[in-house]
Parts: sequence; structure tokens; C-alpha cells
Amino acid sequence: MTEFPHAMLREIFEQPDAIRRTLGLYLQENLLDDRAFSSLASWLNPRGEVLIAASGSSRHAGLAAEIILEDLCGLAVDVEYASEYGCRPAANPRRPSVIVISQSGETSDTLAALRCARAGGQQTLAIANVGGSTMLREAAVAMPLAAGPELAIPATKSFTCQLAALYLLALYEAQQLGTLDAVEIARRVRALRALPGLIEQQLDGWRTQTAALAAKYRDAASFLYLGRGVHYAIAREGALKMKESSYVQAEGYPAGELKHGPNAMVSEHVPLVVLATADRANADSMQRYEKTLQLLREMKTQGARRICLADTGDREVEALADDCIFVEPVCEHLLSVPEVIPLQLFSYAMALERGVNVDRPRHLSKAVIEA
Repeated sequence: MTEFPHAMLREIFEQPDAIRRTLGLYLQENLLDDRAFSSLASWLNPRGEVLIAASGSSRHAGLAAEIILEDLCGLAVDVEYASEYGCRPAANPRRPSVIVISQSGETSDTLAALRCARAGGQQTLAIANVGGSTMLREAAVAMPLAAGPELAIPATKSFTCQLAALYLLALYEAQQLGTLDAVEIARRVRALRALPGLIEQQLDGWRTQTAALAAKYRDAASFLYLGRGVHYAIAREGALKMKESSYVQAEGYPAGELKHGPNAMVSEHVPLVVLATADRANADSMQRYEKTLQLLREMKTQGARRICLADTGDREVEALADDCIFVEPVCEHLLSVPEVIPLQLFSYAMALERGVNVDRPRHLSKAVIEA
């Protein structure tokens, strides 16, 4: 058995098994398990409106879910900071169905948002990793995760399990609404089943490469993380991991927004981390990819330092990057799961370079840390 010096690193490497366990709660072979989703039958707002309330990493999972639920199901989705939603003066008159997401199921701001939605007569769904938690008990529908105990403060395996569960939710709603046929849903379930194995094959290589990157970029003053579509959510999450794990300032932006202000920050000491993966079979994904390539060309001319995530074998991105981390290609809406993991490892390695207690960053805590 591999020995890990920190809980965060162990939990990063536990992600394939954590995702498998979570999928096991909701799948039967390569089919959605109708029994697992039976409580969702009357959950969705009649107008197809959904509001997601969460904090921190869980909110970033919600941002990814916004894209996935809209693209695959045609739903209208908004994402709120739980801390803001709970302070709203009155219930939303449109009464959207509300999803709350939390690692612990006890996050105070998110719990307040859940109770606000319930008081407004809205249908609620809670996604959390701790069985029997308050959110899972109080929401009309509970989707527990099976990530297992997460001891490190920075969320890793709970985050990727949230992404997996939200993708399953999208497939279920697409099945109910008829926006995807049975053949397409089965294809997507098979791809989801294969994902943990693909991640396992890449973990050691990502660990080695991100350690080298951290040594190279250890003196960076800040990072700008850039992504489009579902990848913007992962850019936000990558930046949060860098901040909370290593105390290095980082911000996540939609890639197209760089020229609207943040580019003034780019310098030798403020490198870019650009998510440049793509689904070659998805026209929208390829459009985003081409726009990202153009951005990289401009940033190379400008002299910016560029760390890129790209599909394995993508020589075009590699030629435009100073450093390139490869990710085995999967479909657009699943890319968020594998591409966040090297960003977690990069943050971990930067914390080591800078002497930070990566499992217990200063001033941060979890509502529930399972022993």
C-alpha cells in the first residue's frame, strides 16, 4: 500500500475509488437505477427552473452543473452563493427547485439557504458526503455521496464526487424530459463508468509533473486561471485550491474576460493557467477550443507565461504553452472531473514548496471532519 505524507495527497489518489462508490449508489450496470432516483420524480419545477446554492468548492461544482443541466436537459439554472441566498428578503416568487451542495451537509450558510427555500415552499434537493447530515435529512430529496472520510481541509475527492453526482442528476432529468434518448444516456453512463480507470492511469504522471511545475513557479506572486463553459468552473476551483492550499493569490476567470481588465495583471510573476481541453465530437466545445487557441497565440506574443491543460497528444496547444499537462480525452461535460485533479496536485505541490501545512491551512475549517 502506498504511503502518503499528507491526507490531501492520499485523498487525491483515492478519487477513482470514491467516484466508483458514488456511482454504485445510482447505477445498475450501465443503466440509471430507477430506485435510486424515485424520490426525484416530482422534484423539478414545472417550468424547468433550478437554483443551486452552495459555498466554496461546492459552489464551483454548482457552476459546472449549471452548464451541464442547461446543455443536456434544457433547464434554466442559476447559481447563488449560499451566504447571499440565505439573506434574501423574500422567497423567490418563481419558486425554482433548489439544489444545495455541501461536503459536510452541515455548512451553516448552505443550511440557511436550504431552510429559506423550504420556508418558501420550494422543492429541495441536498447533495452531501456525510450520511445522516442535517441537509440530507431536511431536504425533500437526498443524494448522498460515497467519497469516504475527507480529513484535509481543502476539498478534493468530495468535489469530484459532487461533479459525478450532478452529472448523474443531469442524465436522469434528461431521461425524464426526453432531451436525450436511451442510447445516448447509455453511452454517457459507460463513459462515466470508465472515468475512474482513466484517472488512475494518469495520477502518478500528474503528481510527478506538477511537482516539477511547483518548483519552477514557486515564486509566482499570483496566478490567473482561465476556462470557458464548464471549464470556467474548474478554473475557479483550481484558483481556490491554490489560494487555500499554498497561500498564493489566484483568480479564476472566463477566458474571454482576460482582455476586459485582468490582462493588466499578467507579467513574468503572474502566470496564466489555461484550460484548453476539448471534446472533438462536440461543435460547441470545438468553438470554445478555437477561441482558447487564439487567446494563447495572443498571450504568447505578449510574453505571458502559460501553463496549459490539454488533451493527450494535442501538439497545437503544446506549441503555444510554456508547460503543458495532458489529460486523456473524454466527452465535454465529463472533462471537468479529470482536469481538476492535476490542478489539485499543483496546489498541493506549491504548498510543499512554500512550507504550508496543506492539510490544515490557516484560518480555515470544515463543519464536519470524519475521523
